Amino acid sequence: MARRAFFSFHYQRDIWRVNQVRNSWVIQPGKQEAVWYDASLWEEARTKGETALKNLINDGLTNTSVTVVLIGAETSTRKWVDYEIKESYARGKGLLGIYIHGLKDKLGKTDIQGKNPFNNIYVETSNQKTYFSDLYPTYDWVLNEGYKNIGLWIEKAASAVGR
Repeated sequence: MARRAFFSFHYQRDIWRVNQVRNSWVIQPGKQEAVWYDASLWEEARTKGETALKNLINDGLTNTSVTVVLIGAETSTRKWVDYEIKESYARGKGLLGIYIHGLKDKLGKTDIQGKNPFNNIYVETSNQKTYFSDLYPTYDWVLNEGYKNIGLWIEKAASAVGR
């Protein structure tokens, strides 16, 4: 079944790597559109303030099944990535992370592996914290053959939350 996915990532540092993932998704047969916003929309919303950014993100999450967090070197430090993860959870979306540090940038260089942003967020029940890193899977785009498997990963994440 085709799914609509929202991609969360650190734009400035990782857009080259992100576009490789995005382009692999777009050209696979039977896949619906991946949802995200280009730099011009992001920059325009950013100049209008936090409410505009939240609205942009919230609109992007609408009608998606899964949020895919593309994890680069600094993704775990990004406030808006945390917001996108929390909002996805609140909306009952499937979640997964994909490490993209092994993809080459426009200069042909790979990057260092970033920390898992799911380690920043937890749910608390009966005074016990359960971190999202214990709830949601992460994959490595290069080592786990992301080009071949991203559709399967998205489908598993959607199924895990009954979507």
